[in-house]
This record gives sequence, structure tokens and C-alpha cells, in this order.
Amino acid sequence: MINSEFRKKMADSWFSYLQMQICKSFEQLENNKLQFTKRDWHKKKVSEGGGTSYLLTGGKIFDKVGVNKSTVSGVFPKKFRSKILGAEKKGKYWASGVSVVAHMKNPKIPAVHFNTRFIVTSKEWFGGGMDATPSHEDKKENKLIHDGLRNVCLKNKKNYKKYKKWCDEYFYLPHRNEARGIGGIFFDYETKDWIKNFKFVRELGLAFIDISNKVINRKKKLKYSKKDKEKQLIKRGRYVEFNLLYDRGTKFGLNSGGNIDSILMSLPPEAKWK
Repeated sequence: MINSEFRKKMADSWFSYLQMQICKSFEQLENNKLQFTKRDWHKKKVSEGGGTSYLLTGGKIFDKVGVNKSTVSGVFPKKFRSKILGAEKKGKYWASGVSVVAHMKNPKIPAVHFNTRFIVTSKEWFGGGMDATPSHEDKKENKLIHDGLRNVCLKNKKNYKKYKKWCDEYFYLPHRNEARGIGGIFFDYETKDWIKNFKFVRELGLAFIDISNKVINRKKKLKYSKKDKEKQLIKRGRYVEFNLLYDRGTKFGLNSGGNIDSILMSLPPEAKWK
């Protein structure tokens, strides 16, 4: 039987590897003419970990894309413990994961978001998902994204319909009464079979790279107008509202002593509100 420390090391190593693969893939989309800048950060107590953030801005494809990986541990504030599985009593946690948010220059290409994580309290579980936020409707693109996610779920005997519904309900702006985007999949508290869940998380990470490349390559040469860009900036405003008001990852990062710049890297470089 694989012990907990080995599981932590395996997950941590995978997230580091995936982070580099995503960065390489996105640099290739920029024809390797633009590279990510790297920034390491540490929690105040070195023993409690830290992370590495990669940021690319001002590209032909990406207005801004951040690829973050962190591994942290500690004790949650008492007021936050009841919101985390297995942390209700002592509040101790260990968490590792990788997260990506990409805001595109061309408004006809959707913003994409992805994250996967492994969290240990008195319980252990995987969580994560992928979703897209377009400012222009494209049914073929919707199908491409959802077919890709459905395939990786079916291959790993995961409940795609459940994950899709979870994503639709999660990425929703109740104060606007509207969805943030076209959804995707979202899952949490996958506790039962560590080996199978870890396989699913790895294959989802690779699927994210594949799906993102297909989506971008379909539209990277499309022309767009100022009106198209304006529409994108308004949609980005919705993105900001969700991340600051509702996003669990943002709240988790703030309550686990994460790096503020890395937590807020998901915000677009420019947005508008009417």
C-alpha cells in the first residue's frame, strides 16, 4: 500500500512536470518568440512551503497567461476550517496543485481556465477541472471542448454529466443571474481510489494542453474589430467579479497564506464595466 508521504511526493512531482509542459506548449503557440517569466515565492515560514509562478504577457496569442504551481502546509484559520473536508477539528492541511488562467489577445478565442490539486487534511482528495469563457458564441468550439473533456472522463470511468453539471452550477454569477462561460467539468473530494484518481488527474492535465491548442489554432488567424474587443473586455469584467466574489481557489489561497500576486494572477490585464 502506498503511504501518505509517497502520495504527496508523487502528486507534487506531477504538478511540477505539468506546469513545465503547459509553459512549453504555450511558448510554442507564440512561436517561441516570447517566454514566460519565472517567480518563486515562499510562505513566511519556509517549512510551510511556497510556489513557482510563470507569467507571459503581451503576446500575439496571449494578452496574459499565468501558470502557477504551489505546495503549502499549515493550519487553517478557525473560521475557515468548517469549509474544508477533514479540517474541521485541528485545521491541519497539506496542499499541492497547478492552476492556469489564459486571457487571449484575439477576442474570438475564449479565455481558458484549468486546475488540479491534491489536498490532505484528516482526509485526502483530488479536485480540479477545466472551463472556457468565450465572449463570442461558437457552437463548434463548445462541442470541441466538451467532447475532449467527455472523452477523458469516459476513459477514466468518471461521471462526465455529474462533473459538467457541477461546473455549470459552480461557475455561475448569482448576482448577474448568468453563467461565467460555457462551462466544462469541475470535481472535488475524489477520495476513493488514489491510483485511479491520480491517473485521471494526469490525463486531464494533458487533455487541457491538447484542447487548448486545438481551440487556439482554430482561431488564431481570425480578424477582429474594436467592437469585438470591447465585447471581450466586458466579459472579462464578469470574470473578475466571479474570481473575487465566489472562487473557492481564491479563498483557499488567501486562507492558506498563499502569495497574493500568484492568487490574483488569474485577473485579466484589462477589463471593462458598463
